[in-house]
Amino acid sequence: MGEEFLGFQRLNKQVGIRNKIVILPSVVCVNNIAKQIAKKVENSVEICHPLGCAQFGRDFTYTLRTLAGLAKNPNVYGALVIGLGCENLTSRQLANQIKRSKKPVEFFNVQDVKGGSIAAIEKGIKLAKKMTGEAKELKREPFDFSHLVLGLECGGSDSISGITANPAVGIISDKIIELGGTFILPEFTEWIGTEHLLIKRARDEKTAEKIKRLLDAFLERTMRLGIDFRGIQPTPGNIKGGLTTIEEKSLGTIAKAGKAPIQGVINYSEVPKGKGLWLMNEPGIDVESMTGLAAAGSQLIIMTTGQGTPTGNPVTPVIKICGNPKTCDWMKCNIDVDASKIITEDKSIDEISKILWHKVKDTCNGQLTQTEILGFEDIAIWRVYGTFPLSS
Repeated sequence: MGEEFLGFQRLNKQVGIRNKIVILPSVVCVNNIAKQIAKKVENSVEICHPLGCAQFGRDFTYTLRTLAGLAKNPNVYGALVIGLGCENLTSRQLANQIKRSKKPVEFFNVQDVKGGSIAAIEKGIKLAKKMTGEAKELKREPFDFSHLVLGLECGGSDSISGITANPAVGIISDKIIELGGTFILPEFTEWIGTEHLLIKRARDEKTAEKIKRLLDAFLERTMRLGIDFRGIQPTPGNIKGGLTTIEEKSLGTIAKAGKAPIQGVINYSEVPKGKGLWLMNEPGIDVESMTGLAAAGSQLIIMTTGQGTPTGNPVTPVIKICGNPKTCDWMKCNIDVDASKIITEDKSIDEISKILWHKVKDTCNGQLTQTEILGFEDIAIWRVYGTFPLSS
């Protein structure tokens, strides 16, 4: 028998490793109502955000796709969408997008509920509790890892990550591909300096050209603003951690992606169009990046961190792996896998990858990660440009 995990079957044939109810505001104005509902409903999470009103164009599209994608994630059983009633990203529009995943979805607007916020909270609690009762009836079943979409992320990178935690993750990424699964490498600004290596891994000329065009266009745009991006990277924290050039940082980033061929490049929060390795076009900011991965359907995220970061995600468990001995000691409550033993105990990268693989399987089977235990549920949606690009 091959490698398996116990997950929750969805009506659209996807498989979740969690079974959550999402309380989703369509607009910032009702965030607090969503929070009050989630407090009273078991196994629910609110996805609060500062957007949803007066947006248009690509900015609106990204917000709609990302919010709907979070609710459509396989780890979600059903969603309650709450609108105010006068915003342009309406609760009905958002609910209709989510319904395409065949999940249970309810929606209403606060302005349509007699009694205002108090009555709206009571209504929301009633609707969400009904979904919770239905979700409890589902039992975990065995599935192979071809059903898994793994998201990769790094944050607080240092010079140690690229020779410890990141290559250990790369072994896991290749294993997921070997088992017929999918993984996504985001952070396109951290491919700079290694694009020639990624292009060689592209499955066809079209994909290779897209990688090159994406990076060339980004650097050209920043130069027009009078900024040489290669001169402002690595970040101050990266430099403190021993990284000296963007190329060093990027080599560590792409090490997480193992050796698999690149199937294509997807936009922020876009679902991959097939199995295998996919690159995601997004800015490489930790919380925005993990939000995009979860919205693209990743049931699990592995995040490498050198100097430590506590961030998590409301719908997708995040496994933290760290290769820095000091960080593993000082921030041990945030770390799931200690890769610093490569340095302190002469463990091999392969040995650490086996420990990480056991953690992946345990998490897929329901074991909580440290971010889940601590209750860290962070959301940030990438805005391509401000809604009103005013000049100063």
